[in-house]
Amino acid sequence: MGHDLKDLESTDMGVWLDHIHPEERNKIWKTFEKYLETGENFRLEYRFRKHNENYIHIEENVICLKDENGSVNRVLGIIKDITERKLTQERLEDSEEKYRSFIQNFDGIAFQLDENFFPEFMHGKVEEITGYSEEKFLSGQFLWIDIIHSADKPLVIEDINNIQKSPYNSSRELDFRIIHSNGRTKWVHQCYYKIQGKDGKPEKYQGVIYDITEKKNTEEALEKIEAIRNKEIHHRIKNNLQVISSLLDLQAEKFNDRECIKNSEVLTAFRESQDRVMSIALIHEELHEGEGRDTLNFSPYLEKLVENLFQTYRLGDKEISLIMNLEEDIFFDMDTAVPLGMIVNELVSNSLKYAFPDRKTGEIRINLFREGKAGNSSGTDEKDGEKELTEKCTGYTLIISDNGIGIPEKIDFENPDTLGLQLVTILVEQLDSEIELKRNKGTRFKIRFNVKQD
Repeated sequence: MGHDLKDLESTDMGVWLDHIHPEERNKIWKTFEKYLETGENFRLEYRFRKHNENYIHIEENVICLKDENGSVNRVLGIIKDITERKLTQERLEDSEEKYRSFIQNFDGIAFQLDENFFPEFMHGKVEEITGYSEEKFLSGQFLWIDIIHSADKPLVIEDINNIQKSPYNSSRELDFRIIHSNGRTKWVHQCYYKIQGKDGKPEKYQGVIYDITEKKNTEEALEKIEAIRNKEIHHRIKNNLQVISSLLDLQAEKFNDRECIKNSEVLTAFRESQDRVMSIALIHEELHEGEGRDTLNFSPYLEKLVENLFQTYRLGDKEISLIMNLEEDIFFDMDTAVPLGMIVNELVSNSLKYAFPDRKTGEIRINLFREGKAGNSSGTDEKDGEKELTEKCTGYTLIISDNGIGIPEKIDFENPDTLGLQLVTILVEQLDSEIELKRNKGTRFKIRFNVKQD
């Protein structure tokens, strides 16, 4: 305490009281007087000034000794320095206060689960987010899994199984829906991790849950707005392309009135240009009539495109049959759909115009299917003489064939003279794809290309 024992023994009560902290001095003296009157033993805690003017916390246990009349004539006391204990207690209380303040203002749920995923504690806005109190979850009256939306429950169970199998300190995040006690659906974001139990005890799981309903509703509203905007854009583009097609048709009619060019290449060029424009317009029409997505369900579009071509190129009394084998649910974005649609337009038009000059019957086939990984070098690196895909892609194959007379051998497909085949070559390069031509028993074009996965 910083004082010599003899100094304290020779001092009166006033000197002792003078060493007690001023904020506690009167209270301690009144307590002391009270117990001297009753003769009861008592205990005091107060701050005492050391010789170096610093204060320490002490605990004083006092025993009152009485004379034969029952009056206190002497006291015995034991004084203990409890400064370290007091400081530890104050730090603990301060920490608890900070934690209590944090939980009260925490905009979510903090939780700890045992090895069986039963809650050991849940603090925060439990009732505000779920409609149920902490006590109901901790007592087992309500289980967290029971308030999860039925459609999301398999996803949550799978996530639990994954983290149980994972090493310690692994963390996982998941968005899912819960059903509030009032019946309303809420979106929550759960972030939790696995911690190792101490001294051989089972593992535990700690984490937080946030209400993200407002965020999800905002995202859905923005998606709807974006979908409406995209539909309007596609509608306007389609209308503009139809205007261009109509202008080409009017110009062709003007030339058609002149006897000298009725059967010339001019009218053919106008018709082919119209077909190319309409192949693009049809894409925007399909996107406009769809669900506002940025991708096109390509097989239904292909059916409409080829049907329009068959109506455009009616070949007198010829019966040209069409056989289409198109895989369903193949979606392409504009960067793939537009060039691929124009390729189909050119190749099918060529078959209709040139494949069956001296025949009344014929057959055109179109196949489209996934094949896993296309055999082109798109997105590849050279390594040890082998090509390896550097990005995840899905490979597709498009085959357009007819059983007509076939493309003449004199036509060099690598360097074609006709605008249509030149356009096909350019579009194939644009898709970074491969094209293969076979001329036996008709004409067969096989195009293989990759599409990056989202």
